[in-house]
Amino acid sequence: MRIRLDIAYDGTHFRGWARQPRLRTVQGDLEAALERIIGGSPRLVVAGRTDAGVHASGQVAHLDLDADQIARLPRRRRDNDEADAVAALAGRIRGVLGAYSDVTVRRTSLAPEGFDARFSAVWRRYTYRLADAATGYDPLDRTRTTTVRSALDVVAMDAAANRLIGLHDFAAYCKAREEATTIRTLLEYDWHRGDDGVLVANVRADAFCHSMVRALVGACVAVGEGRIEIDDVVAIRDARLRIPETKVLAARGLVLAEVGYPADELLAARAEQTRNRRDADDSAS
Repeated sequence: MRIRLDIAYDGTHFRGWARQPRLRTVQGDLEAALERIIGGSPRLVVAGRTDAGVHASGQVAHLDLDADQIARLPRRRRDNDEADAVAALAGRIRGVLGAYSDVTVRRTSLAPEGFDARFSAVWRRYTYRLADAATGYDPLDRTRTTTVRSALDVVAMDAAANRLIGLHDFAAYCKAREEATTIRTLLEYDWHRGDDGVLVANVRADAFCHSMVRALVGACVAVGEGRIEIDDVVAIRDARLRIPETKVLAARGLVLAEVGYPADELLAARAEQTRNRRDADDSAS
């Protein structure tokens, strides 16, 4: 049995998603809770591995259960309804995690045939919150909003963001990783001020390389401060070289907001396509 989990967390006190020895991680906390409930050695496969300090409101993972674990699923009714047992798991996990936990499972459901949380995904959406001199500092938002001292030109930032959309090599906006491609399709990138005055970025792509969103944000902040011109963000991208003016901003402002999947009948084909492309990229490196 494969189960889909919809997850949210405040990443402030986690060392990222991925399980690490002797460090607190989102995966580690959730798998420990699952082990208490269903036994065995549960292992989660996630749509996007977030870095230390990054938050999520729309993270997705899947979990495969063996027969013994299925038998231990909590049940709210006596008719042995499989879907009900799976749905009840989310509440049991929340109970183990405790009140006011900084990670929660919003929903558990039977995964459709062919579903893979990582490889079936067709896009991921992130948001980034940024307070500037015009907004002011709000201590109640300090764990989810990055603050800069200057007043930012959000119109120029939005124009620069729009210039970057499309299929490109984003090496200039990624932290290099050996044998990893930096070619991505940036589907959406825009900036606006929310009702509270905070600047909010919306960034959606088929996938992201390491630190890509925070580097893209840093480039637009440089534009908003007047340190570089709008068209410079494209020149930097096309030169495929990182420059000091485009800093990687802090993790605290970044949230994985949503993961997109195709129709159920296309899930397996999408997963196979993504795996094949990943294998081809690794072979070419």
